[in-house]
Amino acid sequence: MPAPVVEPPAELAPNPLPEISPLPPSSPASISDVRGLWVDAFGPGLKTAAQVRQTVEEAARLGVNTLFVQAIRRGDCLCRRSALPVVTDADLEPGFDPLAEVTRLAHGRGMRVIAWASVTGASNTRAPNTNPAHVFRRHGPSAGAASWLARRPDGTWREGVDGWLDPALPEAADFMVAGVVSLVRNYPVDGVQLDRIRYPDGGVWGYDPKVLARYRAETGARGTPAGSDPRWLAWKREQVTALVRRISLEVKAVRWAAWVSAATITYLAPPAPGDLAAFRQTRTYRDVLQDWPTWMQGGLIDLNVLMNYKRDAIGAQSAWFDGWNAFAASVRAAPGEARGAEVAGGSALYLNPPAVTAAQARRTVAAGLGWVGYSYRTPTIDVYGTRQTTGEGLAAVRDALTGPGGALAAVPAWTAQPRTVRGLLGRVVGTAVPGGRVVEARRGGVVVARTLTDGGGHYGFLNLPPGPVEVHVSGQRWAEPVPEVGVIRYPDLLVRDVQREVGSGR
Repeated sequence: MPAPVVEPPAELAPNPLPEISPLPPSSPASISDVRGLWVDAFGPGLKTAAQVRQTVEEAARLGVNTLFVQAIRRGDCLCRRSALPVVTDADLEPGFDPLAEVTRLAHGRGMRVIAWASVTGASNTRAPNTNPAHVFRRHGPSAGAASWLARRPDGTWREGVDGWLDPALPEAADFMVAGVVSLVRNYPVDGVQLDRIRYPDGGVWGYDPKVLARYRAETGARGTPAGSDPRWLAWKREQVTALVRRISLEVKAVRWAAWVSAATITYLAPPAPGDLAAFRQTRTYRDVLQDWPTWMQGGLIDLNVLMNYKRDAIGAQSAWFDGWNAFAASVRAAPGEARGAEVAGGSALYLNPPAVTAAQARRTVAAGLGWVGYSYRTPTIDVYGTRQTTGEGLAAVRDALTGPGGALAAVPAWTAQPRTVRGLLGRVVGTAVPGGRVVEARRGGVVVARTLTDGGGHYGFLNLPPGPVEVHVSGQRWAEPVPEVGVIRYPDLLVRDVQREVGSGR
């Protein structure tokens, strides 16, 4: 969901992580042909068969080639064949499967469908899910040691009216992975989009006692870390990245051609193109702990859709909008790679009049990026402010976007295959501290990639060149060739902690 533009939090210490280098500027022509529309599940648009037909018809008239359709809302699904309970919503037509129908109709119109998932969403206290099997009822604030919620140092868990799952809890991570992967397993969607793939705003989260115990066990730290502790921030940021990595690997293991996208944060002023040091001073990196340049360069995501929600008429926000687009384009691939993650700029239709939306879309497409509008249900600021109906707003924004020189006047087909098409994954077992272990992929005795295990002992690599590779972790190793396409699953590696030094990764 859109996030307000607010002042940055108090100064945080820098994070001592290894440098990654941006790709030198090049022609933007091939960054992305996505022309999309977000369709959210918090109002009309997906709740009945008639609504879905109208949504797809309006999208076709607008001319977009992709629908980002909300499926996972808050630990539940606007669908009937996932690992999650169905949303409890009085407006949902009995027995109706919105994801199945919107995918069928959109594919019939030549549009791709990306299933949008609010990954860490757990609850909304104003509209709770009433299913006894829902995650908030089983692992919410009253579950004691079985709670999976992200918490502040004082134990509180609400961010506004929402509760969030903590990526650093292995059981919660298993739950989140299973929910997203089930969408690809059970529906012919073209991919998934990871939303809320981060910690909540505010910078002071992750203080569940189980998370703290795991942090101390893996790093050797003592006591309770301050919110600004750089080691603590780096560790939590790695938990978010590990969750992205594992979802991508598991999705690709089911269907290698599925797109993995993320809806990413672009708060306040942008870094200059290629300036990763400046990016590490942003709220994106230091507050909500989202390191999306690393995701792009490491092949963890195929498409980065910036939630570039700016209002051109306010202060420097027009320049911020263009600057975030330019920065994302500059870091889309690792040095020496001919092809990197695709990039699309996301505009907040609901914050702007149609003329501004059209101008933002035109600038985005002119820069070579894809474009996505938020959202179908609130296509103009007047619709959002209840001064205009959705139909009136859609007509107005359609005229602005499809008129002469408009970004949707001539929409290309988005037929590209995703960047990441192969990988390997595995798991370390038999140890009390499975997380934080260094895993190396070696070829001919040379280390070609390195990563860390997550809290459940899972590890993996994406887009290694095909052929023989040997994985080394904590004295164990396994060799098996990486396929041309697809993800190979290595057998569990048994690790014994006889001489392991805490926090050493060995």
